[in-house]
Amino acid sequence: MTQLTRRGFVQSSLAAVGAGVFAAPQIARAKSPNDKLAVAVVGAGGRGSSHVSAFLNDQRTEITYIVDADEKNGQSKCDSVEKKQGFRPKFVRDMREAFDDKSVDIVSTATPNHWHALCGIWAMQAGKDAYVEKPVCQTIQEGRALITAARKYNKMCQVGTQCRSSKAVMEAVAFINEGGVGDVKFARGLCYKRRKSIGALGDYKVPDSCDFSLWSGPATYTDPKVTRPKFHYDWHWQRHYGNGDLGNQGPHQTDIARWGLGLDRHPNKIVSYGGRLGYQAERKDPNYVDAGDTPNTIVSLYDYGDKFITFETRGLSVDKSQDEELNKLFQSDSGNKIGVVWYGSDGYVVQLSYNHCIAYNKDFEVIKEFKGGDDHFRNFVDACVSRNMEDLNADVEVGHLSAAMSHLGNISYYVGEENKVSVDSLRSELSRIESLDDNVATLDRTVKHLEDNGVDLEKYPLALGPYLEFDPQQEVFKNNEAANEQLRREYRSEFTCPTAENV
Repeated sequence: MTQLTRRGFVQSSLAAVGAGVFAAPQIARAKSPNDKLAVAVVGAGGRGSSHVSAFLNDQRTEITYIVDADEKNGQSKCDSVEKKQGFRPKFVRDMREAFDDKSVDIVSTATPNHWHALCGIWAMQAGKDAYVEKPVCQTIQEGRALITAARKYNKMCQVGTQCRSSKAVMEAVAFINEGGVGDVKFARGLCYKRRKSIGALGDYKVPDSCDFSLWSGPATYTDPKVTRPKFHYDWHWQRHYGNGDLGNQGPHQTDIARWGLGLDRHPNKIVSYGGRLGYQAERKDPNYVDAGDTPNTIVSLYDYGDKFITFETRGLSVDKSQDEELNKLFQSDSGNKIGVVWYGSDGYVVQLSYNHCIAYNKDFEVIKEFKGGDDHFRNFVDACVSRNMEDLNADVEVGHLSAAMSHLGNISYYVGEENKVSVDSLRSELSRIESLDDNVATLDRTVKHLEDNGVDLEKYPLALGPYLEFDPQQEVFKNNEAANEQLRREYRSEFTCPTAENV
């Protein structure tokens, strides 16, 4: 027996097909006009708290499940939800238990990055709409599968790039598109965000309350003694689970940069240089080895043919910034900056924060300001009600393109990680790469930043990745098989992420 709801979406009983794979739903359970959309929040950490708060504050939703591999974190989140909501959500460790429940309408995931795509795909296969944090995938292959799942099962899939719902950024992008600062072909994204060392390499016990097998999920299983002192969050800086700040903070700014340039495609060429640098100087120990293996300093160049994006990640800090032009544009001489600069023929537009942008003329005089935010989760629920994918401000395909920028930049670095070069050699190589940026000037600013932080670049040189050519339609590299190997990953059999062909 099937019924069509007043919101127009459909569902039937679910049948498991193999481990964790769900049959495609046909029609949805009926809802009375007063019923709320039932939400399962997967991931009870810091970002999960934002998900919980958003759905508690929307009168159309209620949280019926909290899912986390760490029972201590999950039960604590259930406590806080119960106090505010008036009834306690059910806690489960394994997300598949929540997905099997036909009453669940929405899955909202704030898991570690390596879980994002599979969680979203399983949710949509089970008949749920999905809100998936950035980066929406751990590999480009996963991102394509996630898009295919959303289209195949006709589900709303929003990505957590909340600036897509920011009034300030929306208006700034419209201003750029209307020619407010002339012709704009180049953007620079910045993640100058202090990240301290996560501690020395060693064996550290997984919390007793955490099921390490479920936490690992799609990632190949490693020794439960993990090589980082802080189990939660610091996985961001280990590439087996996370993506460094290029893939953590970066998808916000790369997404905004693409948006302002009108780029709804992958780049044609990519090259990165950088390293995990500076912690020896901080610790005053030349032999110190940090437990992270993602770069804390990385500059990635993305060539789209007619347009260009440079993205700079800096994890170290200085009291004062030596970047005079950026200081003027961000109205601050602090060493830490997060945002985007679009360079126009008649001026600049700068994203200062999630809800504040400024336009300048060529003399750095303010010509227009844009302020105001909005509720990205509310936009998602709006689309869940309307059943119209076009209502989503950050559909999964948008999120895939921005996550891919981070992955492409990291891949160039990882493939060339052992190619350590002197500053003079790097300057020579970058001067030969066609760009709308001044590649050498960007390098020189990066070198000055590192030197200000005590980095000896002769002893700890930067690594230069290969200049990769990418096929935007086929989503493969044209000239590097080692890079192509990093477009996919190895899974454990129970947690295999399907490809687009078998989703």
